[in-house]
Amino acid sequence: MKSFFITGTDTGVGKTTITAALAASIKKLGVDVGVMKPVATGIQQKSGFKSSDVSVLCQACGMDDPEDLVNPVFMPLPVSPYDASKILDIKFDREIIFEKFEKLKNKHEMLLVEGIGGIMTPLSRDYFVADMIKEMGLETIIVTRSTLGTLNHTAMTVRTCHDYKIPIKGIIVNSYDEKGGPAEKNSPSTIHEITNIPILGALPFVRDYQNVEMIISLVEKSIDLKSLIS
Repeated sequence: MKSFFITGTDTGVGKTTITAALAASIKKLGVDVGVMKPVATGIQQKSGFKSSDVSVLCQACGMDDPEDLVNPVFMPLPVSPYDASKILDIKFDREIIFEKFEKLKNKHEMLLVEGIGGIMTPLSRDYFVADMIKEMGLETIIVTRSTLGTLNHTAMTVRTCHDYKIPIKGIIVNSYDEKGGPAEKNSPSTIHEITNIPILGALPFVRDYQNVEMIISLVEKSIDLKSLIS
């Protein structure tokens, strides 16, 4: 059974919630699915998981893998990983990521790995999210918005995958708008037309995007889950 890397056209497109919902939905189909967030940044939580993203991923699908396995690199600053490593004077540990990745991949039937930011987010000066996907050897699922500008961002993300020779499983179009209102719609058919990449599904607009149970229900109704486990 294949594992997938969930990337996005930018930060704030809904990668974490959608990855969590995909994992929970696939688990309901009887698949032993694991989750991983190799690199996370942000304000450290006062209790529980250090990263709020990792907390969402693990709690949504009842995952009990150790936090340092799911998230081997955490930098307590809400900036890009490369900036955080410079400010905190921390060397980016690429080896620990792949050590934990191999353990998780061997432990579960399927692994969903969530990236950070967009596909060209720098993890170090000359190592980007795209390099990590390529080195992991995973197909990617691209999460994109339906708002104005998504055609440009999605086309660039797809082009980067092609340049890196990263196979793309498909695109998920998320109608969530982080400004809190209904998004200006770009048709999934248009996104497919300009990229020639399959659309795995489109999620409708919801105001309470933090309600993961609701997103799980929408994923089950809107995403072609069987294509991911076949």
